[in-house]
Amino acid sequence: MTTATAPPAVDSVEPDAVPPPARGRRGIPRWVWVLVVLAGWVAVWSVSKGTHTLFLSGTDQTDFHARLSDRVSSYSSNPVTEVIADFINAIVDFLRELIAIPTPPRPAPAVGWLGVVAIATWIGYAIANWRIALLVAGSFLSFGLFGYWEDSMDLLIVTSVSVAFAVVIGFPLAVWIAISPRAGRWITLGLDLLQTMPTFVYLMFVFVLFGIGAPTAVVCTLAYALPPIVRISGFGIRDVSPATIEATNSLGQTTPQRLLKVQIPMARRTIIVGLNQTILAALSMAIVASYINGPGLGKPVLAALTENDFGAGLVPGLLIVVMGIMLDRTTTAASERSERVSRGGGEDPRRRRLVLGVLLVPVAVAVWYSRYAIDAAKFPETSWARSVADTANSWMESFTSAVDTAAGTFSDAISYGLLNPMQSLLAESPWWLSFAALLLLAVVIGGRRAVVPAVLCLTGLYLLDLWHDAMIVLNMTLVATLLVMVLALVLGVWMGRSRTVDLVIRPVLDAGQTIPAFVYLIPVLALFGPTRFTAIVAAVVYAAPAAIKLVADGIRGVPDVVIEAGRSTGSTTWQEITKVQLPMARGSLVLATNQGLLYVLSMVVIGGLVGAGALGYDVIYGLAHSDYAGKGLAAGLSIVLLGIMIDRVMRAAADRAGAGELQRQPRTGGRWWR
Repeated sequence: MTTATAPPAVDSVEPDAVPPPARGRRGIPRWVWVLVVLAGWVAVWSVSKGTHTLFLSGTDQTDFHARLSDRVSSYSSNPVTEVIADFINAIVDFLRELIAIPTPPRPAPAVGWLGVVAIATWIGYAIANWRIALLVAGSFLSFGLFGYWEDSMDLLIVTSVSVAFAVVIGFPLAVWIAISPRAGRWITLGLDLLQTMPTFVYLMFVFVLFGIGAPTAVVCTLAYALPPIVRISGFGIRDVSPATIEATNSLGQTTPQRLLKVQIPMARRTIIVGLNQTILAALSMAIVASYINGPGLGKPVLAALTENDFGAGLVPGLLIVVMGIMLDRTTTAASERSERVSRGGGEDPRRRRLVLGVLLVPVAVAVWYSRYAIDAAKFPETSWARSVADTANSWMESFTSAVDTAAGTFSDAISYGLLNPMQSLLAESPWWLSFAALLLLAVVIGGRRAVVPAVLCLTGLYLLDLWHDAMIVLNMTLVATLLVMVLALVLGVWMGRSRTVDLVIRPVLDAGQTIPAFVYLIPVLALFGPTRFTAIVAAVVYAAPAAIKLVADGIRGVPDVVIEAGRSTGSTTWQEITKVQLPMARGSLVLATNQGLLYVLSMVVIGGLVGAGALGYDVIYGLAHSDYAGKGLAAGLSIVLLGIMIDRVMRAAADRAGAGELQRQPRTGGRWWR
């Protein structure tokens, strides 16, 4: 019989006898491999630049482009699109005759401006509070006082119809991608296609299928406004705490019960952000809709731009901003109130219903009076708009003269320090060198998951016969996205950590996102001239607000318990931001980068109008000349492929970094392609 020997006590073990923890060999950092690829690229470029770049001038096209032009011209309206167009026309015409345009023999709409203002104010109070009711009333009155009542109502109708369709179509898709990763991959691919393809490109197809007018405006607006609500709402539903999901599973809830009772209510804030982004995206299509005779405020803006009258374009442009702020604040306040009521807060429901019922009496009186009194049916004419326009023109002349030197210095610094060297490397390299180098960079940065998208997108760019132009756009896109994310991190963190800062900056962001790019292109052109930098500035102004809001939302969403735990350990503000808030908001940062990139790409065509050339010019030229429609389509598809490639590489890199952050386990022979 053997006797078991007790293990020695811990205190009796020699310190030197305790083996050190195993450490795996650390692999070479990714940034080193990036430098290696760039060094090799530059070395080969230095002896081969200017050869096999596949350069194609703006008026040249290949046989492939000619065949595409023939195919585009072969499409025409069909019974399905005619039914859809008639349905949209019926809705829009009914609403326009109700609140916007005269209905003969009446010289005014069925409900005059006084009745519309009264109804809108009552709705603002019913779904939110008195402050929102006053905001709604002031916004509607401004539409009339500046002489744009009919155009404003037209834009509100087109936007409301488009957003309604976007919600009906988009929210089920958001739920689907939240519960099914496989469906999410395919749906996200379609969203990338919609969001990155320039609106002028699918405007060509929509015009062929639906003709001109309201149906084309609604369909184009819907296509552009759909992705934000699907992406952002899907992210919010999917990002609900796994611990909460496990708790609901342990109670035996079904998937529909979990969605309706847990995930969707907990993602309410993010869903509202998605709805707001959809509304603002729809409003930003006002000018594009005016190109195909779509009703709304885009028409006076476009007319002013053709006359190079900044002030005349500014007034309706600012009214678009006012409408965007009104809709944004109303939806946000309505969401906050419903959440507060669901938790048992807010005022007494019976008293509120009584107040709403009493307020219906003056609303009904206002509607009745607006049908029988011409002064309450049609807004009286004023000179406010012209006065503001003249003041704006005078101020703009003074401003451009004062900052002309500083603006030129900044433009030169970015152009010569960043844009020109990168463009020389990307566009003046032989196409096969750029292809190989970009593929290697995609693999180094994103790992194996980035290989297939990079290969497919780069191959597609080559086959579309616009490689040189695509490299120029890639260069501008990378620079603009970098500037967008710098602004997003600085301002987003600031807003997320301070409610006061958020209240001050958010209206500015709403203005930047909703004011038509064509309006602020006039002063930007005056400052920088028709150059690539002008296009980059326009893209940054348009893309930064969405990215900043998403970063701020992610920072604000970090639990207070986690923040307090960090502060209790003596963390500084910088450590709290970099070690706690930004890592925990990683999902929002990735989404902000994704949205910033896609918004930048959506401005490529407008960049082509202000001297950027390349793919943007190709799209515009193809839209204006039917013989070159194929080249315009190829340019639009090239923009889409660029967006998908960069997006997939960034997503793969973020997932790779997140996995490494979670695991933190020793690795042997860490390879850069994992």
